[in-house]
Amino acid sequence: MGKKPNEQILVADDDATSRKLLVRILSRAGYSCTQASDGIEALASLHAEPPSLLLLDFDMPGMDGAEVLRQLRRDAEAAIAQLPTIMLTGHGGEESEVSCLEAGADDFVTKPINEAVLRARIETQLRLRSLRIQLQQQNDELEAWRRNLERDLAAARLTQQSLIPQTPPGLPGWDIAACYRPVIQVGGDIYGWRQLADGRTLFWIADATGHGASAALLTTLAKLLFHHGSVEHNEPVEIMEAVNNDFRSIFGARSFMTAMCVALDPKTGCASVVGAGHPPLLVARNGGQTEAIPSSTPPLGLLEKSKFLETNIDLEPGEAFLLYTDGLYGSGREENPRLSSGRLGEMLQPIPENAQALLSRVVDQMANNNGDRSAPDDVAAVAVRRSN
Repeated sequence: MGKKPNEQILVADDDATSRKLLVRILSRAGYSCTQASDGIEALASLHAEPPSLLLLDFDMPGMDGAEVLRQLRRDAEAAIAQLPTIMLTGHGGEESEVSCLEAGADDFVTKPINEAVLRARIETQLRLRSLRIQLQQQNDELEAWRRNLERDLAAARLTQQSLIPQTPPGLPGWDIAACYRPVIQVGGDIYGWRQLADGRTLFWIADATGHGASAALLTTLAKLLFHHGSVEHNEPVEIMEAVNNDFRSIFGARSFMTAMCVALDPKTGCASVVGAGHPPLLVARNGGQTEAIPSSTPPLGLLEKSKFLETNIDLEPGEAFLLYTDGLYGSGREENPRLSSGRLGEMLQPIPENAQALLSRVVDQMANNNGDRSAPDDVAAVAVRRSN
C-alpha cells in the first residue's frame, strides 16, 4: 500500500502495548501516527495538531472515550467537532456497539484487533472525510458564486432602474402612471416614452424572453432600439420595423420579445397603435365598455420581414388606455383563475378619476389572485388617461 503522508491518525489508548501494536499496523499501512495515553492528552493533542482520524479506546481511566467524544463533538472548531472517530472496545455484543455509536463514534472495532477490519474501516472513514471536505469546498465555491451573482444582480438592477423612467412625462390634459415589478432583482420587462419630431408622444412597452440578467440585457437593448427607432422615424409602424430589423440582425431568430407602442397626439386625443405578439392594448371608454386592440404581428425578432398593421383610436376626456405585459395576468389559484385581457378590461370599468388609481386596481387584483404564491413573471404596465 502506498504512503499517505497527508493522513495522520491519533491513537488514544491507556494501554501502551495496544498503542504500540496499533501504531505498527497503521505505519505498515502507510499512515503517520501520533499517540495519547489518556483522554486529556488526546484532547490537547487534537487542538495542537488536528489529525485526519482518531482511534479512541472506550475504556480509559479518568476521562473515558465517551466523555472525550462528547467534548470533541461540542467543539467550536468544525475540524475538531467533525473529526472521524473509530472507537476501540474490548466489549463485544450489541449493547457495546450501541454505546459506542451513542457516544458519537463514526464506527467501532472490537478488541482483539483484526488488522484487515481495522484498515478497511479506517479507509472508509477517511474516504468519507475526503468527500465531506470536497463537499465543503464546493459549498464554499457556491457561496462565493452566490455572493458574486448577488453583486452582479444588484449592479444590473441599478442599471435597469436607470433605464426605466421614474417620472411620467408632463402632458397637459393627460394623467400618466406606470409600475414595474421584476420577479427577482432584474427582469425582462421594460417600458418608456419619448416625444416624436411631429409633436406626438410615443408610449412603448416590451417583454423579452426569459428572466434575470440575460433578459435584463435584452431590455437594455430594447431601450436603445426604441430610442434609435423613434429618433429616425415618426410613424409607429416604421419604428417597430426598425426595432425588429435591428433586433433580428443582432440575434437572428435565437431571441425575441413582444412589444406594443402607442403614438399619442396629446392635443387631439388621436392615437396610433402597433403591436407585435403582445397582450392587447385595453382602451376604457366612457360608455362603460373596454375595447381591446390586439397585436397583429408575431413577436419582434422572429421574422425577417414582418408586416406591421396600425390601428387608430380616439380618446375622449375621461377615457384611458392600458399598456401591460402578460405578467399582469398573474398565476391564479383554483378559486381565483389566472386573469385574462377580457377580465382586465372589465376591471377598468368604471374608469377611476386618475391613472394611478386605475393601475393600482389591476395590480392589486393580480396580487390577490396570486395569493401566497410568488409572481410567476415580471410585471410592467403604463396607464394613460385623458383628463380634459
